[in-house]
Amino acid sequence: MNGAEFDLDQELAQRDDATAAGRLKGMLRNNKVAAFSVLVIALIIAASFAAPLYSPYDPNKPSLSERFAPPSRTHWLGCDDLGRDQLVRLIYGARISIVIGLLPTSLSMLLGAALGMISGYVGGKTDFWIMRLADVVLAFPSLLLAMVVSYTLGGGIVSIFIALSAVSWAGTARVIRAQTMSLKEKEFVLAARSIGVRGGVIIFRHILPNCVPSLIVLFTLNIPGAIMNESSLSFLGVGASPPSTSWGLMIYRYKTYLLSYPWLAIAPGMAILIFVLAFNFLGDGVRDALDPYMKD
Repeated sequence: MNGAEFDLDQELAQRDDATAAGRLKGMLRNNKVAAFSVLVIALIIAASFAAPLYSPYDPNKPSLSERFAPPSRTHWLGCDDLGRDQLVRLIYGARISIVIGLLPTSLSMLLGAALGMISGYVGGKTDFWIMRLADVVLAFPSLLLAMVVSYTLGGGIVSIFIALSAVSWAGTARVIRAQTMSLKEKEFVLAARSIGVRGGVIIFRHILPNCVPSLIVLFTLNIPGAIMNESSLSFLGVGASPPSTSWGLMIYRYKTYLLSYPWLAIAPGMAILIFVLAFNFLGDGVRDALDPYMKD
């Protein structure tokens, strides 16, 4: 392959990146469901982290005179068993659910992408052992494995970070490995190897940029799973610890009042449903926008 062909491949790769960005912008313009999902996610994130600026109540301050107060004009979602405003605690609880959804997903994506590219590019025994480790992780239900890690490390937010990061990387590694194995046979990679470019440089400069669209799709689709796992772990008592709260912990705490004071458990359950659906719809929109087989 001559230098002109190599330059052409590089130019085509840059055009693909620009096309991907244009497709995402077009998705927000044309896909009303995905655009509305972005708005919902942005509003929830903004409301949760700006809560101290506008919240009329302290989320952890009890008011025994208002125990189990029903929804009203002063307390839109009522009060819990300690007289704390349910809406305020719901807004503050979103912080942990959001952070748990974003950080472990990001860490697992980085780990999975790195191992997947190394496995697919190097091959041989390296590929064999990385994929066998991924098989072991995928052989266990993710929630069960996360519970084992959380119980081993002790409850708390840090344990959830580690647990969810440790159980979520294998699927990403498999997807990126398959894409890397395809990309390393492309002409621009073969040309780079023929002129002596090191493997690490090829991975970061040529293979990784072409895997970014897939990583974006995986990221948006994996966040709901992380949020659901955090909610499940908190519901089982190995997640967030009082007085801090999360949506899963709120459901766990108020499940005993489901028949007598149903709004206490229904409100966080609906919050999880809305937030997870928003990310799922966004992930579907991103996937359709970046699908190379979609017609322009």
